[in-house]
Amino acid sequence: MSKIINSPGKYIQGAKELENLAKYYKIKGDKVAYILVDKFVFDNFKNKITESFEKENIPYHIEVFGGECSQNEIDRNIKILKEKNCDVMLGIGGGKTLDAAKAISYYENIPVLIVPTIASTDAPCSALSVIYTPAGEFEKYLFLKSNPDMVIMDTEVIVNAPVRLLVAGIGDALSTYFEAKACVDSNATSIAGGKATKAALAIAELCLNTLFEDGLKAKIAVENKVCSKAVENIIEANTYLSGIGFESGGLAGAHAIHNGLTILEEGHHMYHGEKVAFGTIVQLVLENRSLEEINEVVELCKSVGLPTTLKELGLENVSNERLYKVAEAATVPGETIHNMPFEVTADDVYAAILVADKLGK
Repeated sequence: MSKIINSPGKYIQGAKELENLAKYYKIKGDKVAYILVDKFVFDNFKNKITESFEKENIPYHIEVFGGECSQNEIDRNIKILKEKNCDVMLGIGGGKTLDAAKAISYYENIPVLIVPTIASTDAPCSALSVIYTPAGEFEKYLFLKSNPDMVIMDTEVIVNAPVRLLVAGIGDALSTYFEAKACVDSNATSIAGGKATKAALAIAELCLNTLFEDGLKAKIAVENKVCSKAVENIIEANTYLSGIGFESGGLAGAHAIHNGLTILEEGHHMYHGEKVAFGTIVQLVLENRSLEEINEVVELCKSVGLPTTLKELGLENVSNERLYKVAEAATVPGETIHNMPFEVTADDVYAAILVADKLGK
């Protein structure tokens, strides 16, 4: 099978990039811009966004995202987009808003510009949307025709977001190398539709090294609302390096365990990356990695404030029977855990969750 590496058409990172959105739109469209924003963006940045388009005399429609990347929400926005005759999709906000924007552009076959206001996931760069039920449970992966036309990161906005969101992005990015390496070892097919390239694995490894080198420094800087070199590096690692690494390297145990954890209502208040961080520790236990390696990951998580135990995920009172249901959900046919270079059963995952919980303490 062919080796494939995916990436967005253009990746832009810098201060005050929200002010340039209309200029970037003009590269792809000439009718009406459809701007999907989450409520936080609407409340705090609406004027900056609209001023950009009004200054360039470009018509636009701005819509507030419903909160869940469900098929119902996607269909709702498609109806409005058609009524307004929009020709380019802009998604501005967090991971679920961006996934919804990508899905809408996929169904309508129009360009999409992705503008994260946080660096909390690796979703922005990928040709993938994660679809949830209206209740917030994982439903499916929607594989898209192509990666976003542009990904635009306004660092001035990102450093003023809650620090927990940047830390959640570190948790999501933490799994990238370990999952990509598992896929390479098992010769699995990546989300890009081929085998991993050397470049994809190198990018995934650079992502991990950047987290260890700059994660804590970046957290401290964002706590003080400043953009240091470490913050710039972590934004790139969380978004671009992790995005290319996971999509073109592959997913394995950590994300499957995250998906299993979504069945527990008690954990719905936790961010995607926070659950993925714990899932990474569980994957390392499944692989029977050395205590030294596991402890390095646990220590990084603790240093930046990522959960390493069930208690920290809000799951301390979940029964063993329900934890076994998590393990079963993580190992259903077609889940990415079957990209591991050995057979993984629900019994294996259940045991690894309990061991990871103890090691995380």
